Amino acid sequence: MQKKYQVFVSSTYLDLKEERASAVQCLMDNNCIPIGMEQFPASGMSQKEYIRKLLDDCDCCVLIVAGRYGTIDEESGISYTEWEFDCATSLRIPILCFLVKNIDDLPRKYCEDSVEKAEKLQAFREKIIHSNRLVKWYSNMHSLKAEIATSINHCINTIPMRGWVRGPVASEPDEQLYT
Repeated sequence: MQKKYQVFVSSTYLDLKEERASAVQCLMDNNCIPIGMEQFPASGMSQKEYIRKLLDDCDCCVLIVAGRYGTIDEESGISYTEWEFDCATSLRIPILCFLVKNIDDLPRKYCEDSVEKAEKLQAFREKIIHSNRLVKWYSNMHSLKAEIATSINHCINTIPMRGWVRGPVASEPDEQLYT
């Protein structure tokens, strides 16, 4: 019985579109079901309620942090990305953390332009580093993909997770479909 693992992809959005797409592809290549903001529907739920519901159904979380802190939630005063990290932590979901090695190497347009947000980003990075998790550092798209592939395989093979298994078929399958 083969399990598939549902993995929440957390990051800021506009600056990390390519990284998110690479992470999603890498997860699918490793037989996982990626979930992220790209799939969020219109809903009567708040964004945080919806994210919490998704995280509660996920087996693992991939967190990618680079040069932006992200949109700040007015209620909590922290970014949605940091809130997702905190939520996944509270749900005791394994979090695979990938941090860009050197923010100074990023194009300026992918970095915070306010001192306040740059300080919040630095504090968030420190929080991740000191969270008793192994952190993987990346410097380019190739190294990020390699780190995600290695880490998700290690997670699947070493951490007990619920996963998803195909349920029984409601009626007998049509034999012609499989010949």
